[in-house]
Order: sequence, then structure tokens, then C-alpha cells
Amino acid sequence: MTNPPEPGLRRTLGASDAVVVGLGSMLGAGIFAALAPAARAAGSGLLLGLAAAAVVAYCNADSSARLAALYPASGGTYVYGRERLGDFWGYLAGWAFVVGKTASCAAMALTVGAYVWPGQAHAVAVGAVVLVTAVDYGGVQKSAWVTRVIVGVVLAVLASVVVVCLTSGEADFGRLDTGVEGGVGGVLQAAGLLFFAFAGYARIATLGEEVRDPARTIPRAVRVALGVTLAVYAVVAVAVLSVLGARELGESSAPLADAARAAGVPGLAPVVRAGAAVAALGSLLALLLGVSRTTLAMARDRHLPGALAAVHPRFRVPHRAELAVGVVVAVLAATVDVRGAIGFSSFGVLTYYAVANASAWTLGPGVVARVVPVVGLAGCLVLAFSLPAVSVAVGAAVLGGGVAAYGVRKVWGRRKARGGR
Repeated sequence: MTNPPEPGLRRTLGASDAVVVGLGSMLGAGIFAALAPAARAAGSGLLLGLAAAAVVAYCNADSSARLAALYPASGGTYVYGRERLGDFWGYLAGWAFVVGKTASCAAMALTVGAYVWPGQAHAVAVGAVVLVTAVDYGGVQKSAWVTRVIVGVVLAVLASVVVVCLTSGEADFGRLDTGVEGGVGGVLQAAGLLFFAFAGYARIATLGEEVRDPARTIPRAVRVALGVTLAVYAVVAVAVLSVLGARELGESSAPLADAARAAGVPGLAPVVRAGAAVAALGSLLALLLGVSRTTLAMARDRHLPGALAAVHPRFRVPHRAELAVGVVVAVLAATVDVRGAIGFSSFGVLTYYAVANASAWTLGPGVVARVVPVVGLAGCLVLAFSLPAVSVAVGAAVLGGGVAAYGVRKVWGRRKARGGR
């Protein structure tokens, strides 16, 4: 008697749902938090950093979209690297994604806490993780609807800030002078930090088993979500810089709220704070979706415990993977200071996309077809090693630990195979 087949994930997401998931990941707390450190690194040259991050993000998105059309399965670049480059490269991409985005989840949870109740940020952060994990557990369609509401709120808040700043008498476009206080290195570091705010389109690819007509839907959704996000970020950056200037922006802990005050509308600041909290919650929702799906894919291949590959028979979600990720993120949010998580996360995610571009390079011959993957790969490596030294050191150490674990597992597997003969 054969066992009944294990339930699979349900394809319930259409093109608009997939776009919303991507927007929910990108139009999150990054735009509220990443502008200030980017301004500290490059001054008003952060606009050049934004452009550099956008170029790398486009290359990554294009490579990811082409690969997702061929391999519409949960796991994203973990699957692409495995299929195109070999088992090790797929594992490296998956490991970089899981550890980098787990840190991002904790950072987003703490951002919610900092905006909602600064004195009890850790407690609120844990509550946010529990709430979002419960929503994700109920099914990806529910998550998409919640994300749709969050995206609408965030876009409304950002639009309000832009209108208030650009119509204010305090706006001075002379402040947009792209003089680069930090030199080329400062611009590249700003680009690496701002990349944190762009990296959400991977969430669309990792949902490959839950999207209808994935070969057509995923590439379109990735490009649309990225294009909308680029336009929004550029307008917001120009508006805030025109009011605050690079120096004041770099010193701000809440730049969009401070921009509203400087523009003469202090009453908008609490609304911006609420919008930042909602944005962080939206990012956390989408991040947990992506991390749990990559965990599912790695567990299926036994790179992570096989129990995490289970799919709930009713909700059709990787419930054990979601719960495991939720527990880890809750522990981090309750116990650690993740102010450096943006740099650490960017290092891991840029490594992930470096593998995606290398995988896309193998798709076909021809110089033109390979220009985008080559530019993307080079851009990922340059930005990764332009991040703050501590982020690079910690990121390299964590990735190195994962590589070591992979090597040990391979050696142990060979010895067991010999012993069984």
C-alpha cells in the first residue's frame, strides 16, 4: 500500500497579487531608515548611490525573472544556482538568503517596536513577529490581501511627505547638488546600504509554486514592482533632500518625519511614524514568506532538517518552516540589538544575487544576452565589499560557517555511503 502523496503548495496568486507582494517587501521600512545612513556615507551623493543601487537591482531583477520563468519553484536563487551551477552554489545562495533575511526580519520587527512604543521596543517586536507568523500560517492569499492594504497605506504616507516637502517654501533644489563628500567609496557604500531597500523582489520568485502561470506572471511582476519602487524612492529622496539637505538628513533618526516638520507641517510627523511602523510590518510579513519558502526548498534537499519540508494539508503552507523561522526571529528581536542588521543583510542578499547573475549567465550564448548578468554580478560583489567593515567581516564569517557545515555534511555522507557497501 503506497502512502498518499504529500500535499503541495496551492497556486492562488495572480499577477497583481505577485506585484503587491514585491511592493510590500520593497516599500517597507528601508525608505524610512536607509536614507540617513546613505547620506552620512555620501552626502547629497546619495542620489548617485541610489542610481547605482537601481542599476544593480535592475540587473538582479532581470536575471531573476529570466530564471524564474524556467524554474517556477519555491526557493528562488537556491533553485537556480543548484540547477545551473551545481549543488554547492545553490546551497550558498540559500544559506546567504536565509541568514541575511532572518536578520532583516528581526530588524523590521524592532523597527515596528521603535515607532509604536520606543520604551518597550523589544516586547512590541516579539508581538509583531507572533502576529505576522499567524497571518502567514493562515495561507499566502490572506498574506497577499494584508500586504495590499499595507502597501496602500505606505504609498499614501509617502505621497503626503512628497507633496508637503515639494510645495513648501523651505524646498531648495540647490540642496540636490551631488557633491560627493565621501568620495567614490562613500557613494558605493551608500548604494550598498540603499540596496537593502530594493531587495524585496526576490520574494516574488520564492513564491514560484504559489503563483498562477508562473512563467508569464513572475517576470512581469518582478519588473513592474521594481519599476514602481524605483520611481517612488527617487521622488521621496529628492523631496526630503530639498528640505533637509544632506547634512541634516544624515544626522536624522527619523528623516521623513523630520522633513515634514522642516516643511512646516509638524502635524504630519505622527502620521509618518505610524506609516513607518505599518511599512515595517509589511516588510516583516513579506520577508517571513520568502525566508520560509527558501527554508522549505532547502529542507526538501536535506540541507536543512527534513521536517521543515512539511506542507500543511489544509492551508497548503510550509507551516513548520514558518513556525521555525518565526521562533528564531522572535528570539533575535527579544535579545539583540540589530542596528547593524542593514549592512549584514545587504551583504548576504548581495551574495545571493551574485549567484543569481552567475546562473543567468549560463542561460544562453551571445554577448548581449550576457551583459546584464555580468554587470549584475560585478555590481553585487563591488557593493558587498563596499559595506561597512564590520558588516563585511560578520557576513563573511557567517557565510563561511555555512560553507563549512556543507563540507562536513558532504564528507559525512560519503563515509556513510562507503560504510553501507
